[in-house]
Amino acid sequence: MELSIIVPTYNEAPNVAELVRRTANAVRGIEAEMIFVDDSTDDTPQVIAEVAARTPREQGPGDGSGSLPVRLIHRDAAVGGLGGAVVVGLKAAASDVCVVMDGDLQHPPEDIVALKNRFSVGDADVVVASRYMDHGSARGLADRTRVWVSRLSTMLTRAMFPIRLRGVSDPMTGFFLVDRRRIDLAGLHPRGFKILLEMLARKSLRTAEIPFEFADRFAGQSKASLRQGINFLVQLTALRFGKMSLFAAIGAFGAVANLVIMWALIRLGMNYIPAAIIGAEVTIIGNFLLQERFVFQDMRSDASGVWSRFAKSFAFNNVEAVVRIPMIALLVNTWHISSVIAAGITLAVAFVVRFMFHSLVVYAPRSGGKRSPARELVDEIDAQAVSPGEL
Repeated sequence: MELSIIVPTYNEAPNVAELVRRTANAVRGIEAEMIFVDDSTDDTPQVIAEVAARTPREQGPGDGSGSLPVRLIHRDAAVGGLGGAVVVGLKAAASDVCVVMDGDLQHPPEDIVALKNRFSVGDADVVVASRYMDHGSARGLADRTRVWVSRLSTMLTRAMFPIRLRGVSDPMTGFFLVDRRRIDLAGLHPRGFKILLEMLARKSLRTAEIPFEFADRFAGQSKASLRQGINFLVQLTALRFGKMSLFAAIGAFGAVANLVIMWALIRLGMNYIPAAIIGAEVTIIGNFLLQERFVFQDMRSDASGVWSRFAKSFAFNNVEAVVRIPMIALLVNTWHISSVIAAGITLAVAFVVRFMFHSLVVYAPRSGGKRSPARELVDEIDAQAVSPGEL
């Protein structure tokens, strides 16, 4: 098999038949396969199965290349979103040379051969189909707002990774070819739809580009949303700074919320001690939910169940609060500083211990390794603090 074409899909039933027809024609003469990794809630998997049964490839004069095999992998749980679907496809591919493209025909199948030909030069591990190099176009973006959002996101991403993304004009594209042997599939932790960024940010790869024109959708509605935008910002932050920064950002947000709640209750006439307790309880629960969603998402599957994780986190944070509240009182009564400032100081001191406990206990794998606890601590904190990224 010369080429595996991986198409992650979510409710793209109206596009499947045309996508397979055009792809089959585009790769005529190449030993290729097409893998749909589907997370749909509509009849997309049934449509893919019907199209696969017809094994479509239009034959040209004298062309005896046969049909294009089409495979379907349907996921009941969309772990990792679109990026997770791509990783599943890469693992299942029959060829090490894999093209990734969307299922809505905004990535023209006719450009697959150009990707393959550029890869055949032999000087690149990844060939990116770019909207932003000469002769490329982003005309298929829905409106001017999306064009500006796309360009600003690209500028931000390249600024965050000036070394890894040097020479890549469109790291946000979902249309690219990758040599599977050059990436660490086990090391990828996809959080959404920017899987190429995940690959390029985690490992130094040789890159090349070809231009392509981002087309209009063939059918259906765009999946772009505010939620995807938030997921992208979280993904970018995690890749650049690692888990500790995200944990710190959520902790900072929780600390501000804690202080606001405490201040508001004091203004309403409550004593600062019960006000601090209520503020702490509210933010403990809020922080856990945010950490589950954004910080330790990739560790949840190997850890204990969600209620067990919540119990460990809630218990630890309450014990920490029991220790911290008297410290607030000590600072207020002994040093006569503001109760809100005292609470802020104790929250800052508690951050490192809280991160260590969550990384090593709350989200610990169910089956532990043989390293000593001290070695586990050193290795894990080091890994979380400085990896991934290019620092």
